[in-house]
Amino acid sequence: MSVSSVLHRSTVPQPKAMLELIKPITWFPPMWAYLCGIVSVGVPIWPNWPLVVLGVILAGPVVCGMSQAANDWCDRHVDAVNEPHRPIPSGRIPGRWGLWIALAMSVLSLALGALLGTWGFAATGVGVAAAWAYSAEPVRLKRSGWWGPGLVGLCYEGLPWFTGAAVLSQTLPSFQVCTMALLYAFGAHGIMTLNDFKALEGDRQHGVRSLPVTLGPEVAARVACTVMGLAQALVIALLVIWGRPYHAIFVGLLLIGQVRAMATLLADPKGKAPWYNATGIAMYVSGMMIAAFALRGVGGL
Repeated sequence: MSVSSVLHRSTVPQPKAMLELIKPITWFPPMWAYLCGIVSVGVPIWPNWPLVVLGVILAGPVVCGMSQAANDWCDRHVDAVNEPHRPIPSGRIPGRWGLWIALAMSVLSLALGALLGTWGFAATGVGVAAAWAYSAEPVRLKRSGWWGPGLVGLCYEGLPWFTGAAVLSQTLPSFQVCTMALLYAFGAHGIMTLNDFKALEGDRQHGVRSLPVTLGPEVAARVACTVMGLAQALVIALLVIWGRPYHAIFVGLLLIGQVRAMATLLADPKGKAPWYNATGIAMYVSGMMIAAFALRGVGGL
């Protein structure tokens, strides 16, 4: 290998590494939640397809991707322990390129958010601010096993749901829609706690007080399962109260499936957390869409 190629690789990010930095696998939850918000208000989708497409792109690749870049930059020392193959600690994104990418995507997020109107821009601003508050000093809410996952759950599930509903209806969503978005955001606290299992050793070394670190994997897993289950139990109860018993039954069946998966998780929390994220979470987000369809026509009660 020539000296010039080595210098080039050491100063310019690799395109594949930049894509890896913004973690496409994490884009699905906010994109899905945005679609849930759209469905929940019952506004015709086809006449508003530009807002639908733009919002999905903004929620996933842009805002969520920006948050991942910011988190990787702020976590580069932790990742050197937990995931040294990640783009920044491995040197595939050298120097301060990780920071510049995160900042550029923050500006892009706000610019695209402005195209969604007042509600879209305001929600995007909250999302961008939350992403930096989660990862960056001096706030760095991810140091807390309670506030960190709560903020991420809110921005991954609650905020996109609210945004989709507000953008399509061009007004403040109904009490029912906002309540459902908040409940699923609350339940997502448990999902984010399980996600912290993969960073257990690095978090412990660098003072990140995630629940797996402070409570231990077994207790943290029980807390996560309780939070996810409680949120959905409240969803089921409200759907019954709001006159949507059949939707409540389907969400209840999905919750039963999750409880069975939780039993497997709790037998080996650290080892089975990735497995649960691929099974139980799929049932969780399926229930979100069922609840979104249930809300159509309920607003204003």
